[in-house]
Amino acid sequence: MDIVYRPILKDDNFALAKMIRDAFHEFDAPQKGTVYSDPTTDDLYTLFQKVNAVCWVALSQNIPVGCCGVFPTPGLAPNVVELVKFYLSHTVRGKGIGNKLFQLSLQSAMEIGYDQVYIESLPHFKKAIQLYEQNGFVFLNKPLLHSQHPGCDIWMLKKL
Repeated sequence: MDIVYRPILKDDNFALAKMIRDAFHEFDAPQKGTVYSDPTTDDLYTLFQKVNAVCWVALSQNIPVGCCGVFPTPGLAPNVVELVKFYLSHTVRGKGIGNKLFQLSLQSAMEIGYDQVYIESLPHFKKAIQLYEQNGFVFLNKPLLHSQHPGCDIWMLKKL
């Protein structure tokens, strides 16, 4: 399977929004108070035009099959970036594509100059949480900020 990794393009918006929402259905994750109902999910390209934000997209046969990025979420300390929009199509899971997107995002965070990465997630996404733990993320007892996604109840942090 040939996979191409590149920064997000405007033409990716529809496919990525569908892929993200499909994952919520697949894992029976809550839709309210999560990225599922966040209006920015329909225009990720514009969201990631912010300075010091990056979103990587994985393509299989020119079709987006995964994404992951880092975003300077308001409310976080200047040295902390949030890892966001980490989703894969069910058709490509278990092939290392998610790990590659994840590593590209961490590398981008370091290159930009961040020294910590914050994550908010849900227990429904067990495989992603295992990946975070394997890569040095530690659980927090409470969120680092007043989130736009109050449905998330897992918070993690990693020093780069």
